[in-house]
Amino acid sequence: MKKLLSKIFLLGAILSFGCSEDYLDTLPTDAVSENAVFTTTKNAFTALNGMHRSMFIRYDSQGQPGEAGVMIMREALGDDYVMTGIANGWFISMARWLNHVNENSGDVRFAWRFYYKIIGNANMIIANIDNAEGPQAEKDEIKGQALAYRAWAHFNLVQLFAERYQAGGGNSQLGVPIVLEPITEGGARNTVEEVYTQINADIDEAISLLNENRNAKSHININVARGIKARVALTQGDYGLASQLAAQAREGYELMSESQLYEGFNNVENPEWIWGSRQIDDQQTFFASYFAYISLNFSSINVRNNPKAINSSLYEMIPDSDYRKGLWDPNASNPDLRDPFIDEVTLSSFAKRDYMNRKFIAQANASSVGDVPYMRASEMFLIEAEALARAGNDSQAAQVLFDFASQRDPEYTLSSNTGEALIEEIMIQRRVELWGEGFRFYDLKRLNLPLDRTGANHVETVINSKFEEPAGTPNWQFKIPISELNANDNMVQNPS
Repeated sequence: MKKLLSKIFLLGAILSFGCSEDYLDTLPTDAVSENAVFTTTKNAFTALNGMHRSMFIRYDSQGQPGEAGVMIMREALGDDYVMTGIANGWFISMARWLNHVNENSGDVRFAWRFYYKIIGNANMIIANIDNAEGPQAEKDEIKGQALAYRAWAHFNLVQLFAERYQAGGGNSQLGVPIVLEPITEGGARNTVEEVYTQINADIDEAISLLNENRNAKSHININVARGIKARVALTQGDYGLASQLAAQAREGYELMSESQLYEGFNNVENPEWIWGSRQIDDQQTFFASYFAYISLNFSSINVRNNPKAINSSLYEMIPDSDYRKGLWDPNASNPDLRDPFIDEVTLSSFAKRDYMNRKFIAQANASSVGDVPYMRASEMFLIEAEALARAGNDSQAAQVLFDFASQRDPEYTLSSNTGEALIEEIMIQRRVELWGEGFRFYDLKRLNLPLDRTGANHVETVINSKFEEPAGTPNWQFKIPISELNANDNMVQNPS
């Protein structure tokens, strides 16, 4: 990671990156040194705001809008997110399972650098905030958010670039470098176990410093931190802890109503959103936007000619009484049968393909503005239910599942399933509920499941016949970018 982690903080209110390769190495005119930033907690909050904004700005290309870009990559690698056309090619190579295993890929480089950028800026805060002037409560809040960001970024990196965590195993396989200081030189890869140990240490400290208060949902409070910890515990197979923390994370957040389900998943003020990025009109990133690729209505070539659809086999598992079934249209190609809403919000030039989604709606045909969801209460319900079921607590798991699913389907009844059947029911709910939000690749990997796109509506020419990938192959790990290998003598590439 030589020269990757710049000792400069970028001010979120005026931060803007172009297409330069060296956006992390160049001192922009709107940046200030760490000495100026950390004189007071007020200034440190400004630096922290820069981290919040860095979650959704454009990086090296229009397909790299911060975390949203990696979310789309993780969906494209899965089985439930269907690319219906090649369009202008964005994320097609990822869907074909070619891009993430190419060390020369700009997207691989972006994912690596993006998360280490978050870590580098978090480290700057952690190293300096204790000496800033200001109330201790503000120092705790700033430091707690930085620690949570550092844990979250390491967690994403180890899931992408390393072999899966094996509960009960030694997990001595190569992970990613743990970076705890604002340095510019890269080190060797730590083991997966060491990375998870550090993730847990950071998120535990964050939880101890944070409370429910925050300025906006783009910021991290104790609910978000507990939600991150719940995700980590689920991945590690610590099901008792995962269920406990998921229940705590969703406290104070109610599930959205039927009408709110159809509002476009674009508003961070939705009552069940725990964490998300707010995008305002004068910060529009146009084609470098989550909604420029996944929405129903933004007039980009990608959306017009490659509307994103749900796996048809999964769609058929949704009961007709479930409100969510209307978030996709199985008859979109037929003007006599399709949902009239699709015609109302799109242009005549938009392709209409069966099972296309209307879950995500941009601000307008000419505006890709929309808030990006990172964590919702529904996810926490599903983590709690899954963890309880995998721990053998079937009756408790069924009740939590009922509390969630009955709000999506008024005809849903308390499940009588047990064991693997109950777990499978929960996982189907998870796949439907979290479609398009960046979870499917992680879920397949953590559960050591194969990729299976057969028997559904995946288009052979779009995915280049990539219908299957066995579980546990080297292709489940992103390659380390060549730029990192060239700059860091300690770095070791993942096997092919």
